[in-house]
Amino acid sequence: MQYNESINDIAAALQQPADLSFELPDPEDEQILESDFQQQLDVAWQVCDRFDLQTEIWRGRILRAIRDREKKGGDGRGTGFLYWLKEREISKSQAYSWIQLANSADTLLEEGKLAPESVNNFSKRAFVETSKASPEVQQMVSEAAQKGDRITRREVRQLSDEWTAMSSDLLPESVREKAADNTLPPRYIAPLVKEMEKLPESHQKSIQKDIAANPEIDTLKQATTEARYLAKYLKSAAQVQALNEQDVDIETALEEAQRIGCLSVAADLVNQASQIEQTVAKLYMTWKRIGNLADRLYVDTGASTPNLRSLLTCIEPLGGEVMELQLSGAVEHTIRLQIQETS
Repeated sequence: MQYNESINDIAAALQQPADLSFELPDPEDEQILESDFQQQLDVAWQVCDRFDLQTEIWRGRILRAIRDREKKGGDGRGTGFLYWLKEREISKSQAYSWIQLANSADTLLEEGKLAPESVNNFSKRAFVETSKASPEVQQMVSEAAQKGDRITRREVRQLSDEWTAMSSDLLPESVREKAADNTLPPRYIAPLVKEMEKLPESHQKSIQKDIAANPEIDTLKQATTEARYLAKYLKSAAQVQALNEQDVDIETALEEAQRIGCLSVAADLVNQASQIEQTVAKLYMTWKRIGNLADRLYVDTGASTPNLRSLLTCIEPLGGEVMELQLSGAVEHTIRLQIQETS
């Protein structure tokens, strides 16, 4: 009986319009001060943000219930869940985004890190940002929200940066001390830590030595750029088959590039090599596909389909052993590509 009463209450609520009615200032009224005009609109915007957040958390909970029901009693492929989404014109990515938001909300509430009434102090983006933050940052944000502070994504990121700057073991003590007294702004430190986390210990130590010797903003910026190139180099090098086939000492080559000041060039070269290998692999699969489709279409075409046969005649060479393309620009170039398969 309680279940039916709950459903009836919800159904009754749906008969009432949502309580979102604003008296927005007239944009053409010159008597309204600009500061007052902006403040009135900001208040209305905050209400919309809160409404969106609550709505999307509940959408996520609803979708999660449908998905979990399907897992228990469906066909095992989730077709019932997908049909439900299709009927309501909801993409799968959007659905799982809402489910993730609901999971985050429930986790924060169940662990006691956030009081239910404090949710309204968050913007939607701030809430998502908080759910991704470390437990320490979540605690600080929740305490601010429970005091009644308005929480935006900017505040969450600022707290996250401050915590990273003061607590990361990757930073020398001198840098953490300057972060604590705000001599070094956290917004310059947090990006460096994120890039250093991607690096092997040997390269972390090299960067730590540099910033410890000169803990200044310019040094942090340079170190962040260098760490980014290092991470890019190492990630790309692991994907390049040409390097795997030869006995190349990737780490030593990297150190040499750093020593002569061409790390960015070396990183870009390795990245481009990785991209061209991936492009060639994709080109080969597309080339095979064109050949197979052309063969199938050739069987079905004839004198009754002259235009279709003409289309096939034009495209079919792209699936042949030699392809020819014209690249137009300031000067036209003709590119010939030959693909040879070997076992």
